Amino acid sequence: MRVGDGNFHYEVVPNWGRSGEINAFGLVSGVACDSQDRVYLFIRSPQPEVLVFDPEGRLLDRWGQDIFTTPHGIWISPDDSIYLTDVADHTVRKTTLDGRIVMTLGTPGQPGAPGAPFNQPTRAVESPSGDIWVSDGYGQNRVHRFTPAGELALSWGETGKGPGQFELPHDITVDRHEQVYILDRPNGRCQIFDNRGVYQTEWKGLLGPNDLFITPDETIYIAESEQRITVMSMDGTVLARWGEKGDGPGQFSDSPHGIWVDSRGDLYVSEVIAENRFQKFVRL
Repeated sequence: MRVGDGNFHYEVVPNWGRSGEINAFGLVSGVACDSQDRVYLFIRSPQPEVLVFDPEGRLLDRWGQDIFTTPHGIWISPDDSIYLTDVADHTVRKTTLDGRIVMTLGTPGQPGAPGAPFNQPTRAVESPSGDIWVSDGYGQNRVHRFTPAGELALSWGETGKGPGQFELPHDITVDRHEQVYILDRPNGRCQIFDNRGVYQTEWKGLLGPNDLFITPDETIYIAESEQRITVMSMDGTVLARWGEKGDGPGQFSDSPHGIWVDSRGDLYVSEVIAENRFQKFVRL
C-alpha cells in the first residue's frame, strides 16, 4: 500500500512492531525517535509505559509502568533527552533513554494555580538554547518557558481566538531560529511566536492539528485529527496533503495524534481513540 502526495510518497509497513512479545498495541498517544532511529511509543492504555523498538519493529525495551498516569506528548532532543507530558498527573518529566528521571516539572497529581504550571500539559520540548517549552494544555490555555535548570522564565496565553489566545494548545515545537510553533487545535491553526512570546503570524485551515515535527532540512509535518497529514515549508506553503478515514493500511481510523520523521525520512504516525492504531511509512 502506497500513500502520499507531491514529492512525498510512502509505502506502509504492515503490522510494524507487532511480533513476539507485542502482538497488538493499545492506545498509542505519541511517538519519537532517538539519534539512532530507535522508536519510542508513549502508550496510554492498557498499561501506561514507553515501548522502545528498533527501526525494523523489534522490541528492545519497555519502561515507565510505575511512573505515568495518562501519557500524552513525547519528544526527544538531538542529544537524546526525552520529555514526556502526563496530563492527569500535571507533570513534565525529562528522562534518559532507559527511563531514568533526571527532572520533574510540576507537582505530581496536583494542578498549578490559575495561569501557573501546570494544568494538564500536552507537550514539552527543548529549544536549541536549552530552554524548555511546554504547552499547557487541556486545563488552561497557557504556554510556559523554563530555563535549562527548570526555573520558570515566561508564561503567556488566554482563552480565545485572537493572536496569543488559544482554545487548546495541543502541541509546541521550537525551530533552530528559536521560533515557537503552537498548534491551537479547536481553532484549526498554528500560531508562531518569537522566543519572548511575541506573536509573529499564523497558518489557518488545519483540521484539528495535533502534533508537528520539523525535520533537519526544515520540512514541517503536521498530524491532523480529521485523518490527514500535511507537509509544509517553513513559510507555510503546503507541499503535500493526504489521508483518508478507514481501518486499512495507510488509512486513519480516528485521529492522527503523534508524528515523527526519522533520519531516513521514514514517517511514524500514532492515533488516539482507537486502539492498535500505529503505522510506519517508508519514504520512497
